Amino acid sequence: MSEGKKSALEILRKLIKTYPDAPPTYLNFKSPFEMIIATILSARATDAGVNKVTPVLFGKYTSPERLAEANVDDVAMIIRPLGAYNRKASYITKTSRMIIENFGGEVPKTIEEIITFPGASRKTANVVLQTAFDIAEGVIMDTHIMRVSLRLGFTEHEKKPEKTEKDVMQLFPKEKWISYARFIGTHGRRTCKSQNPMCSTCAINNLCPSSDLGN
Repeated sequence: MSEGKKSALEILRKLIKTYPDAPPTYLNFKSPFEMIIATILSARATDAGVNKVTPVLFGKYTSPERLAEANVDDVAMIIRPLGAYNRKASYITKTSRMIIENFGGEVPKTIEEIITFPGASRKTANVVLQTAFDIAEGVIMDTHIMRVSLRLGFTEHEKKPEKTEKDVMQLFPKEKWISYARFIGTHGRRTCKSQNPMCSTCAINNLCPSSDLGN
């Protein structure tokens, strides 16, 4: 094993120890169906914002069948606080219909199938697979994970999520991909923030090439 891979695994080990309460996801869900809808809604919205509207949405539309038959304008009014609500309402009602018509009412379990849904990206697919099914086909790449991956020197691609994902997949063994997203993402939210990263108290500052960025 190369020194770079050894260092990367040591960083992940330390972060797992640092954040024992790190959740698998910050989106609330009770089923794979709720997870895929919530993830589509989370595009350019905060997880906290999504978690405020989904109890109302799923309280009224309890299954793919019900959401597929919903009036799009009614759905849009429920998710209005998230922004782009007309487009997202169209996405999630169409996705619900596709789940019924193309996949027998069940959320599929591959990236290739999930990205056929409107509004679903590779990131969407990775989130659904990892959090709802515990399946690792790739590595989730959100803004926090991309930022920390860049600062740690795991990638040189600042704004290219698929290239960053490929770099991380090559650096870490597959059995670490889910943990990577979970703990690197939490580190980005709590410590290695976009503005004013907390470098002086960071658990991995001795291993980080960017440890002089913050306070």
